[in-house]
Amino acid sequence: MKRLESRSRTSNKGKLIVLSGPSGVGKTTISREILNRCNDIHYSISATSRPKRKGEKDGREYFFLSEKKFKDWINKRLFIEYAIVHGNLYGTPKKYLTDNLNKGCHVLMDVDVQGAKKLMNKYPKGIFIFITPPNLPELERRLLKRNTDNKKEINNRLTRAQAEMEYKNDYKYIIENRDLEKTVEKIISIINKEIN
Repeated sequence: MKRLESRSRTSNKGKLIVLSGPSGVGKTTISREILNRCNDIHYSISATSRPKRKGEKDGREYFFLSEKKFKDWINKRLFIEYAIVHGNLYGTPKKYLTDNLNKGCHVLMDVDVQGAKKLMNKYPKGIFIFITPPNLPELERRLLKRNTDNKKEINNRLTRAQAEMEYKNDYKYIIENRDLEKTVEKIISIINKEIN
C-alpha cells in the first residue's frame, strides 16, 4: 500500500472524496481498490434500511438498520444527509465523517446523486467524482452479472440510471469506468492533485 502525496500545509483538515454514479457502475469495486492502494483514506460506511444481501456484513458494507431505527437516527440528527433510493433509506452517519475530517483524515464515500448534492452544499471543497458506464447495455450486463436483483429491480435501476446521468455535469470530474485499472489510476491522480 502507498500513501497519498503529502497534504497541503494550508489546511489540517482532511478532504471529503465522493464517488457517485448509477447502480452497477462499479463504485463499490472502485472504492475498494482505492482503499487497498491508499492507506491514508478512510471509508465512510453508510446506513441503510434495505435488507442485507448474501455475503454482506453489518458495519462492513453498510450499517443495516430497521426503518424504525433509521427514522429514529433522523430524529436524533445523526445523519449528515439521507435520502430514499430504490424505496429504501440511505444515510451518512455524521459523527464518523466529521471526526475523521477534523483529525485531518481523507474520507471516501460512495453515495447517490441526492446525497452528493447535499454534501456539495456542506463541503464545497470536497472532491466530487461522477462515474459513468460505457453505455446502458453494458450497465445492464453488469447488473445481471451481479446477480443481486430480480428483472423488475434491474429495470428500475436502469430507469433511475438514465435520470441520474442528467446530474453528471454538477460534478467537477466525470470518469467513464470502461477499464477498472485505468479508472482507479485516474481517480487516485485526481485525489493527489486536489489535496496538494
